[in-house]
Amino acid sequence: MQPTETEVTAATVPAVTLRLTEHGDPTARTHVVLLHGYPDDRTLWDDVVPRLPADWHLVVPDMRGAGRSEAPTERAAYDVALLVEDVVAVVRATVPDGEPFHLVGHDWGAIIGWDVVAAATRDPRLRGRLVSFTSVSGFPLDHLYARLADGPRRWALLPQLLHSWYAYVFCLPRVPEWLWGRGQRTLRRLGERLDPTSHTLAWGPDLGRAALPGLSLYRQNLRRRPAAWRTDVPVLVVLGRHDTFIHPVSLDGLGARCSDVVRVRLETGHWVPRSEPERLAGLVTEHVRAHGG
Repeated sequence: MQPTETEVTAATVPAVTLRLTEHGDPTARTHVVLLHGYPDDRTLWDDVVPRLPADWHLVVPDMRGAGRSEAPTERAAYDVALLVEDVVAVVRATVPDGEPFHLVGHDWGAIIGWDVVAAATRDPRLRGRLVSFTSVSGFPLDHLYARLADGPRRWALLPQLLHSWYAYVFCLPRVPEWLWGRGQRTLRRLGERLDPTSHTLAWGPDLGRAALPGLSLYRQNLRRRPAAWRTDVPVLVVLGRHDTFIHPVSLDGLGARCSDVVRVRLETGHWVPRSEPERLAGLVTEHVRAHGG
């Protein structure tokens, strides 16, 4: 079947219209939602989608502020809780009522995915429907902040705090806007020196403009009180050994959150869906099929 492009409106405040692509038969047995991160859009998955089973139904949205979806101007509109509502809206519009679905997320898509996993422990719209999660180049904010609040043990996270230098820069006023505009050449050189997959970004004026709304992801969500939750949803964690933004220490101790978690390290950098699409598609296929897909 030819892919179809549709739109979904998330009934948040403000309401946001999301554009998405569906691949495969919506009545298929297996439904998989793929979430991109920052500063990407749904095209991040272009090399992965053709390598996934043809009999799956794949749903690939542009998250709010990215691609062809609406980009609210208020910083508060990028709170992760609202992004979870976006995912709920996408699932309710594309997956038949009551049927299970699998979730895959990269970077901020993974962070949002972790919050969807947490929501599925208490939200009747998700409970029992989310049957697996694949986190690529991301971590759960609740887990990170709970560990940071754990007295002397917080120092174990120092490597991740150092790897997150860019997040602090993105929270500064005006500086990141300048970097994505006139300073993009410097930003590109730095990124390509630090991470072997940074060259896969579509550097240029279009990327610079597209990156601006998503700065609110950092400015809105880097301070929060961690929630307590534990899930039985099977989780696959994929991380590049040369990822300069996510340090493996941020994923230590996930057994406290997940009863079933598997970690895989790949010889690549941060943008795994572009640098290792075949390997990632294979991992996602294996994980989904092992859990009812």
